[in-house]
Amino acid sequence: MVSANPTPADERALLASLPTGLLIDGVWRPASDGGTFDVIDPSTGDALLTIASATPADGAAALDAAVGAQRPWARTAPRERAEILRRAFDAVTARSDDFALLMTLEMGKPLAESRGEVAYGAEFLRWFSEETARIAGRFAMAPDGNSRLLVMKRPVGPSLFITPWNFPLAMATRKIAPAIAAGCTMVLKPAALTPLTALLFAQVLSEAGLPDGVLNVIQTTRAGAVTGPLIADSRLRKLSFTGSTEVGRRLIADAAQQVLRVSMELGGNAPLLVFDDADLDKAVDGAMLAKLRNGGEACTAANRILVQRGVAGEFSRRLTERMAAHTIARGTDPASKIGPLVDESTRQKVHELVTSAVAEGATLALGGRVVQGAGYFYEPTVLTDVPAGARILSQEIFGPVAPIVTFDTEEEAVRLANDTEFGLVAYAFTRDLNRGLRLAEELEVGMFGLNTGIVSNPAAPFGGVKQSGTGREGGIEGIEEYLETRYVGIADPYRE
Repeated sequence: MVSANPTPADERALLASLPTGLLIDGVWRPASDGGTFDVIDPSTGDALLTIASATPADGAAALDAAVGAQRPWARTAPRERAEILRRAFDAVTARSDDFALLMTLEMGKPLAESRGEVAYGAEFLRWFSEETARIAGRFAMAPDGNSRLLVMKRPVGPSLFITPWNFPLAMATRKIAPAIAAGCTMVLKPAALTPLTALLFAQVLSEAGLPDGVLNVIQTTRAGAVTGPLIADSRLRKLSFTGSTEVGRRLIADAAQQVLRVSMELGGNAPLLVFDDADLDKAVDGAMLAKLRNGGEACTAANRILVQRGVAGEFSRRLTERMAAHTIARGTDPASKIGPLVDESTRQKVHELVTSAVAEGATLALGGRVVQGAGYFYEPTVLTDVPAGARILSQEIFGPVAPIVTFDTEEEAVRLANDTEFGLVAYAFTRDLNRGLRLAEELEVGMFGLNTGIVSNPAAPFGGVKQSGTGREGGIEGIEEYLETRYVGIADPYRE
């Protein structure tokens, strides 16, 4: 285990302790063709570790293992599944410094944020360990009295999980924990940019007693070639994906051929509304959380900050001052508040959105520059007076950039907020409770933060509407994504 203040020696020791193969049927093994790829440190551009890159044949072997393990795993007692999850929660918590350092190394976020993700991600293990024994059906007499109705819940079956790079632990636990609770076996394809956390987590689950074949991990640089045949295989029964809407649309179309159950947590374009009557200190605090969590590389990030005209100048001044105070540094630096973006293509996209916004009439109040030197750093940026049709307002930014738009009335704010194909989350700051309730009903989103800049909670259902996806993760709703309903009609026991 590394120390709370890791050294380069701690980094090397942690990386040396990781499995580098594919996990298939309980065995860590190389790719069938011997293929590998390097995982890159985004703060330096240097390779961290070389690991196996799965082939389509490896994907097929992983699904074979999941299918083979499904029947005995589904018959496992709920309490046994719950105890595995609880042991995994304890192990992840005990190794929080290891997980935090690993996420910082491969994804770039500051250690303080990585530690927050460990706590958040681990909580899904504890939450679903408690939900495991609460899976219930019902028994009733038919209305005509001639039969009895038995409704059962059964695991959906072998599931494929495709997780993103921005929250390497939490996006895995948010899918894996309810699947374990429900009795489903799994194939996990983590993002090629940040696969190391998934490898460590799979190792921890094995040590916690998860049987061989229940979880199989197939990191690869050939995602479509590996996952495509699995989605087309009639033995797969569930697909859960977190990522871009563009990729999600293609996966939904592919999944339709086998009529798979799908959960899609896709893109976001979150508005954050600040009204004249808001507590500006709380509003700025909330905007900092909603905008800069994960350096802005989050689907829940505030992408459009809509501020009522009466407070727009003061709010913009305060937000700019706060963002300017954030130190840009490698995530392992104790002073770091903003780490690197995940790769050069992401940084270039962010910079292009900023420069196009300025060309379209926005005022650059802060930042707007690529940080020169090693790594993929970008300055915290504030844009004011952003015109309504600017391209930056219609796309996910995925960087530390805050575009500010001014509005006059509540009706205008709602119209601007809903003027997007996305509908994941919205935030609003107001002292008027009636307005807050109206917004909760009028904003076209799956989640709403009222006077808060963070909504994610393992006990709450996470998900969106419109083109932000379908299905929910977390909460009591999360386990339902991995259960199917079976009805049994029983003859009247009083009739011979």
